[in-house]
Amino acid sequence: MIYKIILSDEAKKYLGTLDVKTRTVISRKIESLKESPDTQGKQLSGNLARFRTIHAAGRYRVIYEVKTETIMVMVIAVGIRKEGAKVDVYETMKKLLRLKIL
Repeated sequence: MIYKIILSDEAKKYLGTLDVKTRTVISRKIESLKESPDTQGKQLSGNLARFRTIHAAGRYRVIYEVKTETIMVMVIAVGIRKEGAKVDVYETMKKLLRLKIL
């Protein structure tokens, strides 16, 4: 089954800030989610448990949600994993959840 890939505005904006090489690597990783997205990456835990994450390019992560009922993958965020920093992609996700944007 082929899943449709949808990127959030946040993910699109972040991808636009990256250099071409990094953006290409991450885009290919996102495209690979079209097939079996629920078996790729890792299930997150806690209040992010409905999302999955994959390593995309070095410290870059792609956070996504699989919507099996609509055969869709929603890419919520793309960013750098930098534990303890404000720019950490997981901290950004938690902030979006607190603001009830997701």
